[in-house]
Amino acid sequence: MLEQRGVSREELKHSALVAVGILLALGLLAAWSVLVPGISAWENIVVAVIGSLRLTGPVAAAFAAWVAVRKRRALRGRLLGTWQVLRAPLAILVVVVGAFGATVTLLAMKAVLTEQAGHLAPTGLAVGAAGLALYAVIGWVTGWALPWAVTPLLAGVASYGVFTSLAGGSTWAGRLAPSTSEPYDPFEGLSPVAFENQTLWLLGVTAAVLLTWTAIVTRRALALAGAVLAVLVAGTGMARLLSEPQAVAATEPMVYSCQEWPITVCVHPGMRSGLTELGATFTTIAARLTGTPGAFARVEQRPRADDGVPGPGVVPIHVDDLTPGFASRAAAEFVERLASPCGEGPAGGYRAIVTAWLRGEPLPSGPLPGHQAAAAWFSALTESQRRDWLRMFYTDFATCRLKASHFGGVTTQPVPRPMTRGNAGPVTPAPGDETSTRYPGQSPVPGSPYPTMPNPSAPSVPSDSSTYGSGDGSGPVVSPAPGGAEAGSSQAGSLPQRGWSMRHGHGRVLHHRHARRPGHGASTDTGAATGWAWRRHHRGPALWCPTDPRSRT
Repeated sequence: MLEQRGVSREELKHSALVAVGILLALGLLAAWSVLVPGISAWENIVVAVIGSLRLTGPVAAAFAAWVAVRKRRALRGRLLGTWQVLRAPLAILVVVVGAFGATVTLLAMKAVLTEQAGHLAPTGLAVGAAGLALYAVIGWVTGWALPWAVTPLLAGVASYGVFTSLAGGSTWAGRLAPSTSEPYDPFEGLSPVAFENQTLWLLGVTAAVLLTWTAIVTRRALALAGAVLAVLVAGTGMARLLSEPQAVAATEPMVYSCQEWPITVCVHPGMRSGLTELGATFTTIAARLTGTPGAFARVEQRPRADDGVPGPGVVPIHVDDLTPGFASRAAAEFVERLASPCGEGPAGGYRAIVTAWLRGEPLPSGPLPGHQAAAAWFSALTESQRRDWLRMFYTDFATCRLKASHFGGVTTQPVPRPMTRGNAGPVTPAPGDETSTRYPGQSPVPGSPYPTMPNPSAPSVPSDSSTYGSGDGSGPVVSPAPGGAEAGSSQAGSLPQRGWSMRHGHGRVLHHRHARRPGHGASTDTGAATGWAWRRHHRGPALWCPTDPRSRT
């Protein structure tokens, strides 16, 4: 730059160094904020450096406007030649593009130290440089046209507002602005052809604005002819850019990065650092879903726009980034897809208990007393018992048909011909709580892996009744065996002594053919302490007493 009145060459050099430092710092800060956490891919870096223009562009415009104001005041209306007019704005372009190159170099050095997926797109870097040049030229022309002290600030703020609104506006305006869609989706890929067209458009607009200003200042026809040619180039780039489809397909088929054991977990190669956490989270869920229609052996990360049907045993998941808690968020999203939403009804509280267990979270107590009792009962089961429970009732869970009878409570259906003893009668349910339909002497057995049995001290069933309980298959139905049930247990909530069986609506049969009587070594504890355990046979799980060989048949 030539020394002029009011501005010296040394002053301009010092200002250029300051501008480079500020642009470099802001460029790194902005690019780091745009980078998708955890993605080690070159495409992520390209998107980040283009996104950094949101901050560095207005600064470049303000710097160019400041130099233009000083230059305009120094000339005092004197006419200059074409080269003399272009020398200062071209020097500013060198400064701002050089700062952009320094930002890219530092990010690339960091990327080289770690293994990156994909390839670096030079045309993407060209878009960033051309966009920053457009900011600077607009700032220069603004400062020259309005040689006021406040013009640099106005140029920076105005350029930030205009380009930000364009990037977030209509589809065609967003594609013309020097920006990319955010957040970056690693599955979409970046099109080199789209970057080429965008670069052509941005360079054409920049040259057209600069040469038009030169033609006005120098009054040279050659500069005006160059501006017309630049407009044609910009129009060509815009037409080609807008004619391309909005969706960009990946240029190469993606090869998953997978972890093969204990289950197969596959993610985008740029997110392979998250395999360990994803594997640990989904292995637990896979173990709990074993033996159910929701069982799986392979987990694949898919784009959110993918609506393809996965193969048998394959679970698609969505991972947007690797910020803390990404595996838990992916697991919660997958678990929510297992069961239909239950709305505001009581069934939603029972569904929440199961989904919380599958996600590995504390069991919610729920708003209703029945939900609280179900959560307490379910939390008392062992992990193995919970898995058996889910295998038995998975269909009810998936179709939002869980109720109190599934969690150790009695059925919500009316009991046929209930008998009363004295002044005892059915307990009135709480308003809105369908889990409170109970009868005297009936209560859950804490820690029991099976539905609640009636208390022997509770009202008995008439002798002419063959069953009591729910007959619609939704809850347990208890059938007295020949000879009737014997009372005599000293514990509330203990099992009947002999001669009964219980058939659940899902084909599981609970048998009790003979039990120890008091005084013969029988435990007086309730539930599991009586020596009852689960046994599988051709009809499903059943109760058997290990101290009585006859109950094994």
